[in-house]
Amino acid sequence: MAKDTTKRLTTGKPMSLILGFSLPLLVGMLFQQFYSLVDTIIVGKFLGVDALAAVGSTGAINFLIIGFCMGVCSGFAIPVAQRFGAGDYESLRKYVANSVWLCLIFSAVMTLIVSVFCRQILELMQTPSNIIDQAYSYIFIIFVGIPVTYLYNITSGIMRSLGDSKTPVYFLLLASGINIVLDLIFITQIGMGVEGAGYATVISQFISGIACLIYMKAKFPILKMQPGEWAWSGHCVATLCHMGVPMGLQYSITAIGSVILQAAVNNLGSNAVASITAANRISMFIVCPFDALGSTMATYGGQNVGAMELGRVKEGLKSATILGLCYAIIAFFVLLFAGKYLLLLFLSANETAIIADARTFLLIQSCFYFPLALVNIVRFLIQGMGFSIFAILAGVMEMLARSIVAFSLVPAIGFLGACFASPFAWIMADVFLIPAFFHVHKKLQKKFATHTAI
Repeated sequence: MAKDTTKRLTTGKPMSLILGFSLPLLVGMLFQQFYSLVDTIIVGKFLGVDALAAVGSTGAINFLIIGFCMGVCSGFAIPVAQRFGAGDYESLRKYVANSVWLCLIFSAVMTLIVSVFCRQILELMQTPSNIIDQAYSYIFIIFVGIPVTYLYNITSGIMRSLGDSKTPVYFLLLASGINIVLDLIFITQIGMGVEGAGYATVISQFISGIACLIYMKAKFPILKMQPGEWAWSGHCVATLCHMGVPMGLQYSITAIGSVILQAAVNNLGSNAVASITAANRISMFIVCPFDALGSTMATYGGQNVGAMELGRVKEGLKSATILGLCYAIIAFFVLLFAGKYLLLLFLSANETAIIADARTFLLIQSCFYFPLALVNIVRFLIQGMGFSIFAILAGVMEMLARSIVAFSLVPAIGFLGACFASPFAWIMADVFLIPAFFHVHKKLQKKFATHTAI
């Protein structure tokens, strides 16, 4: 019989559990960013600044679409975590089965729509004419790979909801190595240009997704379907959509603000785009611990709410906040002293103006990393508790903040205005999320008190 690799987060010290669960997630995210970083390094070094700007100009629209896929899959995993925490394994399997059907439908519809309108979206974003062809070539390939994105994210999400945060990382490490090799072959040997970076990303993610699927089938006996459990369930589908769609929309609504901001930055020219592209690549790498904490809190919140352990939810929030604050301080000093040298990974030393702007962007953002930590921790915790609609509202706050900056600060003070877009968005989201947590915590307290009384 296969060894059960599930893990409960409903007993034990929250600090050690959160650390133990989030560290494998962090390793996976770092490697995910690592091969994204390698894409950028190879593109910037071998194809030039215009190619770097082309790939970077697709960042917001990429986040808009791929972020929706990731959010939906994270949301689908929450009912699984809650049923696992409650010990209701029959319902758990039904949720898993119906999440598969929904992923198939969502991926087919999204791939068709965004592939058809990809060029028009880039034009609406006012992508500079000297880079739009390369930008289209890159992002079209990424969008055709949407089903692969769903495959990896739903399999890894289900495993995390059952307490296994390590296994998806192992396959991601393998895929990272394959991605780097393919980058070098496609771009430096075959001469495929930015398309090579796109193909390398999709193929690598496909490999990690298939590996997760095979492992999950072999090592999680709890997921072995019984007769009738693969059937379409209106109740399960409604619950999954209630959790998943708001989380997906949260990513997309947040990204709409980024798209608006990207359009404003595009008007500043390809050098400004290249500066922000380079800075964002480093920033995305540096903030991975916040993302890992967020994903951890979604599973932690889901399992503990399923087990009706609200006291542990608050303890977990306190522990995660302490971890987030400590890392935010460390990250600031790392970027203060080493940011310039990190930029040289994919920018030539003679690009002094671009490097200076990118370093400014990094330093301003790093001053506000603690608000970013709170956004990830509190938002994902609330989602794990079953109130994913608040994710949309938090996303709206971020969208409004970035839009305000795009329409006011960027035209007024140029590049410096763009540097404050994300910090403003994080603060606005926190202003909403922190009171929202106490609201949902109180609401669940009343619900559980009624349940206990009955």
